[in-house]
Amino acid sequence: MTDIGGEDAAASISGGNSSDVEDPKLTSTTKVSFGEDVIDNEASESTRSRPSLRDVKGKLKSVRHDISLSERRFNVKTLPVDMQRVYQELTDKHGEEYGLVWLFSMRTAVELHRGWHMPLLTSKILQQIKDKFKIRMTWNLGVVKLIFRVEDGGFEIHRKVPFDYDSEFQDLYTKTAAALVGGHITVHEALIHQTEIKKGMHTATSGQLFQRNYPGRLLLYPWQAATCAIIFFGGSYSDAGVAAICGFVAGLLEWGIGTVGGDFKILNDIIVGLSTGIIASLFYQYESPIYCLKGIFLGTLYWFFYGTAFVIGILEIIAGELETGVTRFVGVAIKTFVLSLGAALGMSLVLSDLPYDVWYAQANNCGKDNVFTTEAWARILMYLLCSGAALAQYRFPIVNYWRALAVQLAGYEVQYQMQKILVDRQKDDYLDNAISNIVGAVAAVVVSEVIAYVVDNILYHYNARILQRQKSDSKMSDFFYQVTAFFVRLNHFFRMGKKADYDVLQLDKKLRQQRAELYDSYHSRESINLDANEERLLFDAIISAEPVSTWSILMPAVYQLVPGSIIANLWFNSIYPPKESSPENDVFSILMVISTSLALGLLVGFNITRFGGVLLNRLFSRGIEDKEKMDEDIDYRKTVMAFAEHDDDPRERREESLRAQSFQDQTQTDN
Repeated sequence: MTDIGGEDAAASISGGNSSDVEDPKLTSTTKVSFGEDVIDNEASESTRSRPSLRDVKGKLKSVRHDISLSERRFNVKTLPVDMQRVYQELTDKHGEEYGLVWLFSMRTAVELHRGWHMPLLTSKILQQIKDKFKIRMTWNLGVVKLIFRVEDGGFEIHRKVPFDYDSEFQDLYTKTAAALVGGHITVHEALIHQTEIKKGMHTATSGQLFQRNYPGRLLLYPWQAATCAIIFFGGSYSDAGVAAICGFVAGLLEWGIGTVGGDFKILNDIIVGLSTGIIASLFYQYESPIYCLKGIFLGTLYWFFYGTAFVIGILEIIAGELETGVTRFVGVAIKTFVLSLGAALGMSLVLSDLPYDVWYAQANNCGKDNVFTTEAWARILMYLLCSGAALAQYRFPIVNYWRALAVQLAGYEVQYQMQKILVDRQKDDYLDNAISNIVGAVAAVVVSEVIAYVVDNILYHYNARILQRQKSDSKMSDFFYQVTAFFVRLNHFFRMGKKADYDVLQLDKKLRQQRAELYDSYHSRESINLDANEERLLFDAIISAEPVSTWSILMPAVYQLVPGSIIANLWFNSIYPPKESSPENDVFSILMVISTSLALGLLVGFNITRFGGVLLNRLFSRGIEDKEKMDEDIDYRKTVMAFAEHDDDPRERREESLRAQSFQDQTQTDN
């Protein structure tokens, strides 16, 4: 993996000029050649002693070192009062940077927890910040409640953070933390960038239009309900239509309940389930009893089934985070039961026949063959449509859909084909489910890592040109730059990508012109100057040049691989107990097999890519320094979840033990 940001590691964010470059050609006795003319700088005091840009090309740092930047400072007064109090105490004792880094750590944890709800990954990022800046802090990241401690527990702040999956925010906040840890930006710039992310200044235009906010987000509910009803739950075209209606109403209800807020939000799941049961049963009762109610219910409520949480809970239990893992598992199970109970209550309010009899009668309408079950191309097409809805739910940038769709399709197709191979051989047990899920998860992880690697290497050449980090030009570098620049302009034309990406591309022309003038001995320019908006764009480019967060690509695929509706089947079987016992009705066992096997598949996949990447880098890297940089990138970006004790620093504990032993030895000697 090529180090994308290494050129700026020693930069001072407050700006600089060409004096940062230690090169003998920049001394006052340099003779600068322009064509056939030679100017003796020592002979004329009026002539400035600067070589041309072509003379020092390949020896300069990135363009930011030649820019006279304003000193942007984060306004601490915008933070909650409790954070301000702790910041002031830390600043008085350890200095401003110490206090600001702690603020950044806490804000990063809160937003990452909200965006991807994976304490294991968030903890690893916090640990890297802690190690880099030697902050004496600990934390406890629960399912909803977060606790932050600093100064050996001298200060403690609690936060209650509901989660709302957001792949774009995952990537942005991870990159900001990476840029700070890498030394590419100061903590002031990191905090300012976080604030700008919250304001939507660094997110894709398409996401702001309909993925991120209402009312545009309402379109996603029927899209996902209809496609999921067909591809996952055996629904027909008619079932998809009814599911779309139920999904739209569910979206309206969630939007309205969220707007009202307060304690009313607690009733969201029961109200959504109730509305779905009523609408679907009305069609069944008064239009025609041909509908697959189960497919409509599960397709509509798929939005609210956090199936990913089951896999994450298993991962946390494996990692030793028993309290968080078990709490997450139980919490999601209860949430799913409330949704299922609401749908069952809706049925009972509408149906004239006994709901129990209708429930088992309608099962005969499910799983009938159609083009989406008999033709591979149609099945894959419908799956991709459903996956697109999941990506929109995760607020994944549209311009990057191809990355996640490739991962989702790889995991799904490997899982599907493996299960077809094993279904007859393992018909009396659940090993077909276990093996297919492990292999499917491994495939998804491997593909996500390959895509992240390829994207990082392509963007490396583009970012190196934009930030003027490249030491020399090459045809390959120019090709990747031109291709990437073309898609940036195309995305801007269709209003799909980040506006800042296009603005940075336009800013590049100005920076190149001013830098050429700066190194022109005949020009009067003394520095490169940018206005406030252009400085913001520059830092956006620096942070965007950080490696892609693999998990932001992988999470939607995990969401699709985990049929969260299985737990709903468990609850529907509890509400309407089967008359005859059969292995298919042992839903809890199936749930445990699928969740655990997917968790193991993720662990196996990450370790395969981690050690495979290290091996390849050591075989093909150019030198020791290159190997170390690549290994460091792999360790940071892949985030293999090393399960370190993030609430206890072993090195500090060891140092305390050594000091205690030394003191004891000294005492014995004195005695």
